[in-house]
Amino acid sequence: MKSWDCIVTAMRSLTNNKMRSILTILGILIGVAAVISVVSLGQAQEAEVEKAFTSMGSNLIFVAPGAPSASGQGGTLGSSPTLTLEDAEAIARDAPSVAAVAPIVQVYAQIVVGRENIRSMVAGVTPQHQQVNNFEIAQGSFITGYDYGAKTRVAVLGSAMAENLFGELDPTGQDIRIDGRKFKVIGLLKTKGTGFGTEDLTVYIPLSTIQSTLAAGQVTSQGHSVQAISIQAKSEGTIDSAVEEVTVILRERHRLREEEEDDFTVISMESISSMAGQILGLLQLILGAIAGISLLVGGIGIMNIMLVSVTERIKEIGLRKAIGAKRRDILIQFLTEAAILSLCGGAIGVGIGWVMVNIMSMITANAGFPISAMLSGSVIALALAVSIFIGLASGIYPALRASRLDPIESLRHE
Repeated sequence: MKSWDCIVTAMRSLTNNKMRSILTILGILIGVAAVISVVSLGQAQEAEVEKAFTSMGSNLIFVAPGAPSASGQGGTLGSSPTLTLEDAEAIARDAPSVAAVAPIVQVYAQIVVGRENIRSMVAGVTPQHQQVNNFEIAQGSFITGYDYGAKTRVAVLGSAMAENLFGELDPTGQDIRIDGRKFKVIGLLKTKGTGFGTEDLTVYIPLSTIQSTLAAGQVTSQGHSVQAISIQAKSEGTIDSAVEEVTVILRERHRLREEEEDDFTVISMESISSMAGQILGLLQLILGAIAGISLLVGGIGIMNIMLVSVTERIKEIGLRKAIGAKRRDILIQFLTEAAILSLCGGAIGVGIGWVMVNIMSMITANAGFPISAMLSGSVIALALAVSIFIGLASGIYPALRASRLDPIESLRHE
């Protein structure tokens, strides 16, 4: 039997039982749509996270308070006062592999502009914070050395914060009140994207100013407490040596004996990116496996329908064999029917999956976390290939059963 004859015969058989064929296709359709949605949204989120890490710089190192945990991370930001401004100054002075150091103090405060009243994060930073964290200025300027030395009451706004407070107006030169204290806005940052989402909603003021006003009580016997220290290595090749130098300096300053563990955590952006990639990959794999169960159920549906079809068409099979059809012809015919069912379900599922991805993208965008809908050719090809494979795998047993029927017994079947 020619290939075209197989396809025509299979299509005729499927259209003779339209409702049954549609319900069978529905099982594969749902599975493919679920897999397409999960994989596409996972790829989009992975791209956003990678973009966020890239924007922060690959040679970035973080120092957080608290000893490293089993996962390699320390305590939450500001969980214990083990880091000081003096620690940051010592690293900048004594670590030859370090290009810049940026300590930070963060507090929540009430920010008021006219009738707008928002409680948000206020970060006390040094002028080096812009270089270390790759901040780009959209308008105005960042905090300068003079602002830091003179403890001036100036502020730089994240893009989302500026929009919340001023709407479409230019915020530079305007006054805001932070916990009742007047600050002048001197700059506006470009958006950092949706990978982490905190920078765009933060107000930045000089570290010296926040330590003398909003965080005046954060002074210990070791010095002026800071919640974290961001460090920029001179190059990607010096990251490991910078981590080692920072560890040695902090252990000496904190007077830790050789047998004592660190009371701080030093971790590079490369390590954070790797951990985030592993977590996202594992999550995507789990969700994909759950969605894949729908495909398996669809395959079982195809097998069930093909077995029913074989039972209903025993006399037809016997007649075909009686007039010269070979076992191979019967086998190919039923496999073709299974493949057409799965291919149709897969193709429609790809389309519905794409629609679902776009709907989810719009929902997340309205929630303030826009992601780009992604549907690569490799994902489409994989989804179609898997659906056809499941169709063929599900149809192989019914097709073998049909091809092995005895023609004489088949013709006698009632």
